[in-house]
Amino acid sequence: MIRAEGIFKQFGDQEVLKGIDFTFESGKTNLIIGRSGAGKTVLLKILVGLFAPTQGRVWYNDLDYTNLDKKGILAIRKEVGMLFQGNALFDSMTIEENIRFPMDMFTPMTAKEKRMRVDEVLERVSLGGVNPKYPSQISGGMQKRVGIARAIVLKPKYLFCDEPNSGLDPKTSITIDELISDITDEENITTIINTHDMNSVMEIGENICLLKEGKLAWRGNKDQVLGTDNEELDAFIFASPFLRKLVEAAKSNGKTTLENL
Repeated sequence: MIRAEGIFKQFGDQEVLKGIDFTFESGKTNLIIGRSGAGKTVLLKILVGLFAPTQGRVWYNDLDYTNLDKKGILAIRKEVGMLFQGNALFDSMTIEENIRFPMDMFTPMTAKEKRMRVDEVLERVSLGGVNPKYPSQISGGMQKRVGIARAIVLKPKYLFCDEPNSGLDPKTSITIDELISDITDEENITTIINTHDMNSVMEIGENICLLKEGKLAWRGNKDQVLGTDNEELDAFIFASPFLRKLVEAAKSNGKTTLENL
């Protein structure tokens, strides 16, 4: 569990976040959504510790992360996995070397143990055998799965995903969503996803935080999206006229959840 408590963030005269209170739950896919400029990326960076809040606290379970010393911060960071928007794979390293990198940095594991763990996570993301390839030799979707493998190689308690479906086709995006959701559930990870992808919201949004102009505008889950009367959520989710007509038709027939569409 990660809890944001009264989070404010200001850059010069610009106040980007204005008192965010939200609990990101363990074993669930927690989504941060909102229009461009709403403060999603800033909030994500504060939660992961890349930015310090101007005011407020971030709790990792019962630890006040915002007030930890260097030793405490390092201990937490060893329990964090990060999936970057652009994958952030090292072009000059093989897939195995990319995935092994966190283990080289943070563990005393032997070379044999590292190889075994690399094989294990590659099998988990359905990429067994790609170890000797370089990122340029595999597709964008495969690169994203390598990024997930690297993010979970240290068996993190907390997983941060920044726009995981950026640049992917719809079918691959669904595969990535399902993979992240399954891993979250299996390992009881606190997974936080910053996303614009409406399919992600409607399919894996178990705990959703909607931001508007730096404030929390709505909280809920995927099953509550269609039945809400929140104007900001309605405008954000159903920006597509086709989707709006589809949902309105469904509601007129008494259908209020995605499964009933």
